[in-house]
Amino acid sequence: MRRNDIDNLRSLCILMLFVYHTFMIYNHYGESFYVRGDSMPLLGGFLVATSPWFMPLLFAISGISTRYALKKRSVKLYIVERVKRLFVPLIFGILVLIPIQTYYAERFHNGYSGGYFEQYLLFFTKWTDLTGYEGGFTPGHLWFILYLFVISLAAIPIILLARKYSLTSKINNLNMPALLTFAAILWLFAPILVIGGKGLGENFALFMLGYFVLAEEKVQERIEKYWPILTGALVAMLALHLILVDRVDYQAIPYELYRRVVTWVGILALLGLGRRFLNFRTRITAYFAAAAFPVYLLHQSVLVAVAFYVTQWVSDEYAQAGLIILLSFVVTMSVYEMIRRVPGLRFCFGIKKRPIE
Repeated sequence: MRRNDIDNLRSLCILMLFVYHTFMIYNHYGESFYVRGDSMPLLGGFLVATSPWFMPLLFAISGISTRYALKKRSVKLYIVERVKRLFVPLIFGILVLIPIQTYYAERFHNGYSGGYFEQYLLFFTKWTDLTGYEGGFTPGHLWFILYLFVISLAAIPIILLARKYSLTSKINNLNMPALLTFAAILWLFAPILVIGGKGLGENFALFMLGYFVLAEEKVQERIEKYWPILTGALVAMLALHLILVDRVDYQAIPYELYRRVVTWVGILALLGLGRRFLNFRTRITAYFAAAAFPVYLLHQSVLVAVAFYVTQWVSDEYAQAGLIILLSFVVTMSVYEMIRRVPGLRFCFGIKKRPIE
């Protein structure tokens, strides 16, 4: 079962990463990145406004997609597919794609002047905070693939138990106030297994909420019905979030809870908007639905390499940002077009045997 709105939301989130990771180069709140430019608060504001919901949305969508996938395939086949589509690309990406990013990080931050393959020694022996922003070992942006693989396997016993006792049938009749309370679950899971700033526990909760709650048809109908209210609430909360972000203690319990409310309302609002406005399929949307995963794998390595040179050759920061987005998108899609025509590379990038033309 394919859901066009879910496919289109996923594609838009992946494409938005070209903008998000470009703007990370210019963030104004002090977070490092593989290549850095001057701080630009306007671009940083975009990061602050989108970070609470867009990667969490991908985990929730993955849970929804898993619910649909397990309706037409066995658990054993699902596990085999997860290995092929997630684990193989993860290992390939860490060995081949991520060192591109740390190579340019070493050059930019540390004045590294050695060869590209010499840098592999640094990559596998230099341990820092696992971001790799200034060199050293990191899964890079593939942390999402790693977490999704682990979560997909960890969820199976719970899913089988729920099937046995028909637990999913009890969720269909949740009203909107009850749905909103699930934000508390994200807050409770947030401190669990936080590695390199990424919470495995919280993302597991998002995946499971996607599977058990958001995949329910009646729940989706209710979310679509209330999309204007949810969208208005999200805009208001993001505005408040932008005001508060530089004025509050990130570790304070009220702020941590508020951020999870923003995350959950953001997911509900985007799912409602998607079901209302993105439930269609064209040749273009079908193309990007097929391309989404390999584009995710490729985009950041291409972007970092492009940014390293653009920030040196172009002086105006806004021109830099626009050029980085454009060039990294064009190069990534060009590389994808080459990869999907080579069977061995299709396997390494988790592309199905018959990519959409």
